[in-house]
Amino acid sequence: MSSLSDRLAAARAASGETEPADAAAAGTTPSTDAPGSPGAHAARERAEQPAEAPVTTTAGRRRAQPTESALSSRRAAAQQSGDRIEELKSNVHAELLKQLGPHLYDSDMDQNELDQRVRSVLADVLGSQERPLSTSDRARVTQEISDDILGYGPIEPYLRDPDVSEVMVNGHRSIWLERRGRLVPADAQFADEGHLRRTIDKIVSRIGRRIDESSPMVDARLPDGSRVNAVVPPLAVDGSALTIRKFATDPLGVEDLIGFGSLTPQVAEFLDACVRGRLNVIVSGSTGAGKTTTLNVLSSFIPDDERIVTIEDAAELQLKQEHVVRLESRPANIEGKGAVTIRDLVRNSLRMRPDRIIVGEVRDASALDMLQAMNTGHDGSICTLHSNGPRDTLSRMETMVLMAGMDLPIRAIREQVASAVDLIVHQTRFKDGSRRITHVTEVERMEGDVITLQDIFVFDNSLGFDREGRSLGRLRPTGLRPKCVEKLAYANVTVDPMLFATDRL
Repeated sequence: MSSLSDRLAAARAASGETEPADAAAAGTTPSTDAPGSPGAHAARERAEQPAEAPVTTTAGRRRAQPTESALSSRRAAAQQSGDRIEELKSNVHAELLKQLGPHLYDSDMDQNELDQRVRSVLADVLGSQERPLSTSDRARVTQEISDDILGYGPIEPYLRDPDVSEVMVNGHRSIWLERRGRLVPADAQFADEGHLRRTIDKIVSRIGRRIDESSPMVDARLPDGSRVNAVVPPLAVDGSALTIRKFATDPLGVEDLIGFGSLTPQVAEFLDACVRGRLNVIVSGSTGAGKTTTLNVLSSFIPDDERIVTIEDAAELQLKQEHVVRLESRPANIEGKGAVTIRDLVRNSLRMRPDRIIVGEVRDASALDMLQAMNTGHDGSICTLHSNGPRDTLSRMETMVLMAGMDLPIRAIREQVASAVDLIVHQTRFKDGSRRITHVTEVERMEGDVITLQDIFVFDNSLGFDREGRSLGRLRPTGLRPKCVEKLAYANVTVDPMLFATDRL
């Protein structure tokens, strides 16, 4: 029986293959040698000779020197191709700026017209290149340059991705995403700090804002309502920081939150009755816990025949009712003048004949004006507030009232809070990325110097977590019947008492 090396040599001779290293040593290739040429004769002789035993390592494995060489060649070719594409992108970008000039940043130009002009010039520039591009490279260059000129550069694909809820840029080399509630790194980066700064300038300039060393922080929003925060040096030490919180064009409804497990049908039915019955509700929670989404859902329960005034720092609420007035605060200009705060808007809204006042977020002295509105006949108001729990929500409310500069005793403030606020809906973001309502708590009355609270629904963590770290708990009733049911009855809103029975779930 012939050896393995003999069989390999016979197979090579039958297929006419030649080792790459041998072909290079012969100075020719099998495909270019004529049948009777010396090169072909030498190749046949090498094929008929017994092949040398492969060189093995101490572990007995064959060294694949030709394979490693081929891989190195492919890596070098890929690197050269990538460098060429980057150089081409830079040249095409410069040519576009040269041909279109200020039209790229002309706020009066229609976006569709600008898009057509950019793509037309881009096709002409790519067609005039001396070295033609492959179809895939041409599509890649076209998409990336279009994103850079018409969109927001390397983060544009993630802004289009429906699974991405937040984009975080920590310097031009580091981009992170929140995808399905979890943080993951993005496979993209900006070319340099200047590229990132141009993108930030493009975002803020379209809404009439500016950001530079004298004004290094800015809050803005994209045309689709997404919230933008940018911080540039010298405040941002390691390069400019950009955070974009996306909002869906079609806002989530109560059925979506039930499907996600954020609340149960029983809780949704109770909250619907509370909103229709004109209870004052505070939605509390940490940053990114989903307070604005829950506020949107609660607002959807408001009847269509009521006048609603919304007040926000950046307009994010997407109400479906017809009679809605949207107000947005305004920061100071470069001279430090012209600021219009949430507190100013809350006071002004009282003169607008509102049936409901909805404040996107209470974070300062506007809490005092919000309490005054709730206590002066504008019941049914809803707002959000940052806190760690229902009890902390009341403490924060007291602190923000004191920020108004009024020399009020704590007991007077607490009496105002206990009289104004009827319900606290607290929301939490879990480690698995899910966002759940964990407390639905009724604010009862003062007992001494303390406001008494009563939990109506509480999230039960006793079921633990599954193998992937997802919480198996759910929102359960405590079995206590809230006293606000009587208040709802006065508003002709009935609530099924069985909603609060512990054996329902």
